[in-house]
Amino acid sequence: MKTKAFVFVLLLAIFVPIHVAAQEVSMAKADFEPLIGGCGGVYFMAEPGELIVEVVKRDRNRSAATTEMRALLVGPDRQVLQEVFIPDDGEPVGEVLGPPLTARLTTMVEYPGIYALNITVSNDRYGTNMRWGFRTNCPRYIIETARGHRDERHQEPIVLESPDTPATVAFQPRTGAFSIEVAELPTDATAPVLYAADGQQVGVLERDEEGIYVLEIPADVHRSSVPWQLHLSAAQATISADGLTRWDSGDPIRESCLWSPDAGSWFPLIDNRWLLTPYRRVVYDEPGQAGELTLQAHNNATHERRLDFTVEADGDRCPIELTAAAHEVTLDGGQAIPIAVRYIMPQGEGPHIARVRVTAADAPDITTYSTIILQPGQAPASRPLDMPIELKPYAHENEQFGYLPDYPIEHQPYFDAQNRPYMRAGAGIATWRDGQWAETRVNDAIVDRPEVFEDGAFSLSTTKIAFDADGGIYLPATCNDRNAMLYSPDGGLSFVPFEVPGQRGSIDIEQFSGHNMPEGPPPFVRFRRTEKDPNLKWRSVNDLELFVPQMVDNKLVIGEPVSLTRDCIGFSGHSGMPSAIVSRGDLIHVTWGEATDPAADVPGVPTYVATYDRATATLGSPALIGYGPPANDGHNTPSITMDSAGRPHVLIGTHGRPFGYSQPLEDGTGWTEPVLAGENLSQTYIGFVCGPDDTLHAVFRLWWRSAEPFPNAHHGTLAYMRKLPGQPWEEPRVLIRSPFSEYSVFYHRLTIDQLGRLFISYDAWSTHWFYRNDIIGETLARQGTRRALIMSPDGGQTWKMAETEDLVGAM
Repeated sequence: MKTKAFVFVLLLAIFVPIHVAAQEVSMAKADFEPLIGGCGGVYFMAEPGELIVEVVKRDRNRSAATTEMRALLVGPDRQVLQEVFIPDDGEPVGEVLGPPLTARLTTMVEYPGIYALNITVSNDRYGTNMRWGFRTNCPRYIIETARGHRDERHQEPIVLESPDTPATVAFQPRTGAFSIEVAELPTDATAPVLYAADGQQVGVLERDEEGIYVLEIPADVHRSSVPWQLHLSAAQATISADGLTRWDSGDPIRESCLWSPDAGSWFPLIDNRWLLTPYRRVVYDEPGQAGELTLQAHNNATHERRLDFTVEADGDRCPIELTAAAHEVTLDGGQAIPIAVRYIMPQGEGPHIARVRVTAADAPDITTYSTIILQPGQAPASRPLDMPIELKPYAHENEQFGYLPDYPIEHQPYFDAQNRPYMRAGAGIATWRDGQWAETRVNDAIVDRPEVFEDGAFSLSTTKIAFDADGGIYLPATCNDRNAMLYSPDGGLSFVPFEVPGQRGSIDIEQFSGHNMPEGPPPFVRFRRTEKDPNLKWRSVNDLELFVPQMVDNKLVIGEPVSLTRDCIGFSGHSGMPSAIVSRGDLIHVTWGEATDPAADVPGVPTYVATYDRATATLGSPALIGYGPPANDGHNTPSITMDSAGRPHVLIGTHGRPFGYSQPLEDGTGWTEPVLAGENLSQTYIGFVCGPDDTLHAVFRLWWRSAEPFPNAHHGTLAYMRKLPGQPWEEPRVLIRSPFSEYSVFYHRLTIDQLGRLFISYDAWSTHWFYRNDIIGETLARQGTRRALIMSPDGGQTWKMAETEDLVGAM
């Protein structure tokens, strides 16, 4: 039997049983049915007046895990207006649908716009352990079924579980041919029927041998209007369709399952999604100061449209204005452009609030806005922060601290021997040049192109940037299905490409991590997959090769590879960005993990270190220094750095277990037995550097279970720990806490400059598709990103949001 101590908070909401009417109102959607599987939420095109949303949850009681629902009602500017937790029903395990529990969320709509309801559930990122429904007084709404991510093709089947009532699924059909399937209908249900928006019958789904109802819709069936409607005699079904619940690269609607149980509630959300972002922007400045900020207008339709913009404010004077060209813009389908907003910081205590409203000319009843919050004074982002940063839903670094970076933020910074900062930016790199940030697109800066790369475009293959002691820059890339190394002798103004011999693979290059700045070209390793295990998701087998390039007559000579192993497990670099290689003088140290026979009983991924001597061109015997649990898990990439004496240090990669730490024995005969960096730590994804005083610094994801602020779930944090010389590892300190429970990752990268200052670039990424789908970056390719950069000037004691002065002031 499930026995739980329920801890839940009701903020500005009323928790009532379903059979108790909190208040009789006229509901546009009067019934909670159909009950819905999965998580996600609802978008509302709300007009002025009271907005009421009531939510019901019914637990399926399939396990003893606590099934606590978190419901957020947010405004057009994504300010959280109300939050409620609906607890587990406390019923025993038995796979019986539990009693209905409901909550009401309300707000007074002052300005029309697109509001949203966000639904997540503890211990259930896929929404399989409960069913939910809603009713509302808003006549226009669209549901987005959106679960947590899976490490496979994204699909969002529509699951209904109200077998005693019929149902309609209204949706926008794919423009081309598509298939629709309905499974798990009751045995006495009639065949589903599909109708076009004009009421014409498109077809009746036919039952196949497996009991699934299927219909193939050709491309020539007209799509002149939306939505289409799928009629079900019973709302108990799992519905899948091309372009609706699964997507191909050519679909104009990607990764978003948008539908409604009532065709009359449909509004053109799809064409008008992300009309103006960010939804909210907080700006600090001194009173009387003039400034400018940039929003982004986006046309999500497939055809050209005009968007109209106006400004609004609550007071007598509006502190913002648009540039003349920004009042009306015409965009091609899928196009996005910046919208400049000027401000003069008002006198007096803030905040001073204004709005930029956007309305589509072809849909004047669809309108929404972004809020501009002007706050006189210095931004908290410019001062040391009280750590950890407690991210909140829809309130990250800008909303909390006024963080508005004026430097490229897509990737982490690296620093050359003169402490000049460089970072990947777009299809090239950026640095501080002539008093401003300057970007170089590598394909525009290529000189002396070899024949093997003729007519090809170079793609940078890592976010790392490597240097030599003379300021040369090295960027691993690919072109024409070959590995390349791009070399710049002039600070990134031009690049010369050199072919890396052999078959293409993934490259990790030595980057500065505290005490390793090669006098010549930095060495690098290549991982080339030779086997992918079909039964073990995280097991692959790779050839690992070392390259020791040289500069001969001002030309980079890559040389032939040195084979290190045929059994490498691979390299996991999306978070932590670990270092496989570090060098000093003639000695190059490489670390890696290996795949093992799945039938073998091993405590984890065996981790090795080998040393190559440039002077003698010899490779020493690999040393097995420890195991990173669990076995055959590609997450478990080790990381290596070096102290001021040239001694390497290694953290052994793990997946949800404590890292192991090892260093060479004093007599040079081997390596120390690994020491756990902490007890019972759920660590993954190593970032690892060494400070000027030989303090070791590590940053990683750290799981917490049944801990505040999510006592009924687990959640992820970005944590930091250090090891002072001769001392054990300190206890980890949480730097960033995820805004949601369940799975999260931070795509973090730890770097260090020549003064020993620490920089952490991170993007707090939640598993929940509904939350990520609501954010669009500068391009659709950056959808869902909220990257930020923090720095510590004092070896991890204090942290602040990085500013341009922090990056360039020590050059």
